[in-house]
Amino acid sequence: MKAIVIQTFGGPEGLAVVDLPDPTPAAGQVLIATEAVGVGGVDTLIRSGALASYGFQEGHIPGGEVAGTVTAVGDGVDASWIGRRVWGFTGTGGGYVEQALAPVEQILPLPTGLSAAAAVTLGSAGAVARFGLRHARFAPGEAVLVRGAAGSIGIMAVQLAARGGAAAVAVTTSSTERGERLRRLGATLVLDRYGDGGTEAPEGYDVIIDVVAGTDMPSFFDRLNPNGRMVAVGAVAGQPPADFGAKIMTAFQKSMSFAAFSAATVPQADLRAARSKLFTTADRGEIEAVVHEVLPLDGAALAHRKMDAGEVFGRIVLAP
Repeated sequence: MKAIVIQTFGGPEGLAVVDLPDPTPAAGQVLIATEAVGVGGVDTLIRSGALASYGFQEGHIPGGEVAGTVTAVGDGVDASWIGRRVWGFTGTGGGYVEQALAPVEQILPLPTGLSAAAAVTLGSAGAVARFGLRHARFAPGEAVLVRGAAGSIGIMAVQLAARGGAAAVAVTTSSTERGERLRRLGATLVLDRYGDGGTEAPEGYDVIIDVVAGTDMPSFFDRLNPNGRMVAVGAVAGQPPADFGAKIMTAFQKSMSFAAFSAATVPQADLRAARSKLFTTADRGEIEAVVHEVLPLDGAALAHRKMDAGEVFGRIVLAP
């Protein structure tokens, strides 16, 4: 089968197409003939070498989110899965392939009308947005700011906050055109990437969902209301300054809080239920899976170049 590997850490040119033996599912696994593979922000971080200290090595196959048809099952797996269209999570790698292995507990059947591309746009990003808002203790009537709203996680956070009864949903973005697209998805206020929005901007927000992190993150504490909560669900701009917490301490009387959130801390049963609901809701047309572009599997390097350049609105999908 064809697969994409990280031959050398660094730029997208370090990705290469290779031929690998067809995989065989082990006990508890299924084999999925992939129709769609999601390209995520974490894939670009792994490819760059930024996460090498976490054990990632050259030769790694990126990608963790696939959709397609189950073609084989390992020991202990119900054979009725064979022939069914599913979404699957392969972990921190193993997704950029023509045939992907996934644990049976990490697959979900897809509604008939939901495309594979939509599934890999919703499955992980939607869950992060859904539980990130819960981690922030978001409640109806509160004002929400989504920092870095043009990616798949940010777009889902906008839609879910709007559906959840937010009094306002502000977004930071880099262009007027993106701002208008986010308004159509539920945003009520468009700010620049620094959080400025002129006289229309409220004095503060109850919840900030931050996909970006990076050096500018501490300045957004100034935009929290008393008892406001900021939750970092990503770090596409890298780590914040080591002393970022000083901002909270200098505004001690505002009782602000900060938390990081990873979907890895959510019980599997809760993740499965949330993803199934997302797929069903999207199949009914009540939320939108925003696919920026579909590229062939050997277009992985181009996909990463677009990600690095900040050109992507929504999610790029590879179609093996």
